[in-house]
Amino acid sequence: MQPNIDQILAYEIKKEIADRYFGFRKLIEDDKQSLEEKVRQYSFILEKRIVFDLLRIYTMLADDVLIMDFLEIVGLDSEYFYAPALHGSELVNRRVFEGVRFRGFSRKAGFFNLLMDCYERLTAHSEMYRHKFAELMEMRTLIADEIRQFYRQNDLGTILGFLHSLGNRERCRGMDGGMEIGLVTELEKKMAVTPPLPIEQYLPVVPPLPLLAEIRAPLKKLAGRAWKQSGGDHIPGFSEYRPLLSRLFVGSRTGRRSEDRK
Repeated sequence: MQPNIDQILAYEIKKEIADRYFGFRKLIEDDKQSLEEKVRQYSFILEKRIVFDLLRIYTMLADDVLIMDFLEIVGLDSEYFYAPALHGSELVNRRVFEGVRFRGFSRKAGFFNLLMDCYERLTAHSEMYRHKFAELMEMRTLIADEIRQFYRQNDLGTILGFLHSLGNRERCRGMDGGMEIGLVTELEKKMAVTPPLPIEQYLPVVPPLPLLAEIRAPLKKLAGRAWKQSGGDHIPGFSEYRPLLSRLFVGSRTGRRSEDRK
């Protein structure tokens, strides 16, 4: 039996409604997946850069009291940004100081400069992270807006009721019509599109850090206290560091020996 024009039109309308519904839904799911991927990427920035910067500073200070003083100076919460078990590990210390270069006229100056350099890297990486965090929050807001728009335009109960009214009422009763309210509600729950969780539940909030110029004086005092306690010998690679003053002294002695031989 050939379908009549009403059946053909009903089929085309149903198809268009389904394409629009699931097409819009697919766009939202793709956006949510993209957000999750960016969360993973930016989490790497936090772990690889900011954590390494903090671990270098913690290793240099090497004392819980000094570390707590540092966190208070820069305005970071120790509950979220300090793990005592990490900075004491020799393996971790070697890893975070791998490739770090020292500079200074003396060993003490090299120690002071290293702390300042580590903090400048921390502020740069923290600012980058905060920028990425704001980007994620904006993405999350846009997706939540998309979902609200989706539900305004695609009320499932209304769609099912409309589909039921198309074509042969008896024929479509078993497929997409004649559904009880309870069944429609259950279907709406199963088909629900939920907004992403707040970004704060995926990643920690990093507050804006003061610039080095704003806290240089208290940081230098902190470095002085740390230097008195350790002399920097616990820092991987620092014991082999030859500061400029040492190289000049050795060079001058070598030059005098050469002159004496002449």
